[in-house]
Amino acid sequence: MERLNQTSGVSEFILLGLSSRPEDQKPLFTLFLIMYLVTVTGNLLIILAINSDPQLHTPMYFFLSFLSFIDICFSTTIVPRMLVNFLSEKKTISYAGCLTQMYFTYALGNTDSYLLAAMAYDRYVAICDPFHYITIMSRRPCVLLVAFSCSLPHLHSLLHILLLNQLTFCNSNVVHHLFCDINPLLKLSCSSIFVNDLTIKTEGLVFWVTPFLCIVFSYVRILITVLRIPSAAGKRKAFSTCGSHFTVVILFYGSIFYVYLQPLSSYNVRDRVATIVYTVLSSMLNPFIYSLRNKDMKRGLGKLLGRRKS
Repeated sequence: MERLNQTSGVSEFILLGLSSRPEDQKPLFTLFLIMYLVTVTGNLLIILAINSDPQLHTPMYFFLSFLSFIDICFSTTIVPRMLVNFLSEKKTISYAGCLTQMYFTYALGNTDSYLLAAMAYDRYVAICDPFHYITIMSRRPCVLLVAFSCSLPHLHSLLHILLLNQLTFCNSNVVHHLFCDINPLLKLSCSSIFVNDLTIKTEGLVFWVTPFLCIVFSYVRILITVLRIPSAAGKRKAFSTCGSHFTVVILFYGSIFYVYLQPLSSYNVRDRVATIVYTVLSSMLNPFIYSLRNKDMKRGLGKLLGRRKS
């Protein structure tokens, strides 16, 4: 810890959050507490419903259960610290705590991204190659896809944390953001950020865009296949199996690209609001999106809740 302080020039950061006005703090605390409780409860219900219903023991719901678990962890990495800051006057986080939060935020956020790509691949195989679906999406490939999705993002996150740890922060320790994120922290550095910026624009861009391109490729192939289906009912059925996933992808990637695919100098308060979409709002809405538009998921939740009542 002592070495970290000497390297950075600061021992702690101040997270300004969404608003610095005292009258806003309690309403924001209430809002984000409700969102966090809904996120944890909703995703936990999804996991329990999938595990308790044998009819939901399929690759698609296997990936969804892991996505729900990661969403709980992702939200927990960010929101509890925000809640503490809403009720605190200092709003500080230690240097080591800041890097730790950023490490898990990036690792879990990117795990979400790769799991969404794995789910898109599952839908691609189910619609474009249904006769080989059982063989291609057997348990072993599914486990490998989840293992890959959960492990690779940690290496990516570690790289950016190690590079950030080489910087010196001596001008200010006030972070104009909700949590420790790389762009606001780079703006505070008084040493050269050339290597960090180059890494974000090369390795970071490739790492973020690759799963998105896999999703786009899968949906282009799915669209081509669905358009060849002669009956309207068949087309509706095919599209209905992808609708929930596609909605989540748009919500998640739309906000991420808005925040990160722009110059560092233009980072402002609108980016803080956009960050809430992919860190908090997306994790909260996922259970609703997947359950409200999915008959199997509705049935599984109905069985689970009926069992709890009885």
